[in-house]
Amino acid sequence: MGRPKAALPLGDSTILDRLIGELAPAFAEVIVIAAPREVAPDAVGAIVARWGNWITSLHDHEAFAGPVPALIRGLRAARHATAFVCSCDLPLLRAEVATTLCAMIGGFDAAIPMIAGRSQPLCAAYRPGAADRIEALAQTGEARLTALTDRLAVRRVAEAEILLVDPDSRSFLNVNTPADYARALALAGF
Repeated sequence: MGRPKAALPLGDSTILDRLIGELAPAFAEVIVIAAPREVAPDAVGAIVARWGNWITSLHDHEAFAGPVPALIRGLRAARHATAFVCSCDLPLLRAEVATTLCAMIGGFDAAIPMIAGRSQPLCAAYRPGAADRIEALAQTGEARLTALTDRLAVRRVAEAEILLVDPDSRSFLNVNTPADYARALALAGF
């Protein structure tokens, strides 16, 4: 995208503002993992600062290391039995999806939805204790999040179950390209 996706404008706010605003009323804590300050010093920090001190903001230790270290860092910071995890490029995420996934986790390490036949580990519920298992698996040299989470005790949430709370699956629209971003803006009415 050429700039931090979290800071992309979405109406009169940003994608990250919208995610925080959507999830904060449904969860007791919100943790934001951002790129190291030297990589993106103002983009995410300024957004998080607008929300006040009750949001925990952490930075990756290493730039461009991918989602695995950020997931581990976020899970280790979580203070509750279940954590909803999402990437910063889901501008149309609905809190009902997040709370439903958390309610579905049961005795598993994670509740990960399957949308259009694909695992969605960056819009899923996790047990914070899974951080150690994810890190141990990553230390074997595997860096792909889907490969790592496939080796956890995962409740695969069928798309039909998600459609009950998000009938058009908009929560899973990733903004990875300018075309994706334009589509998200149109669907959001901007």
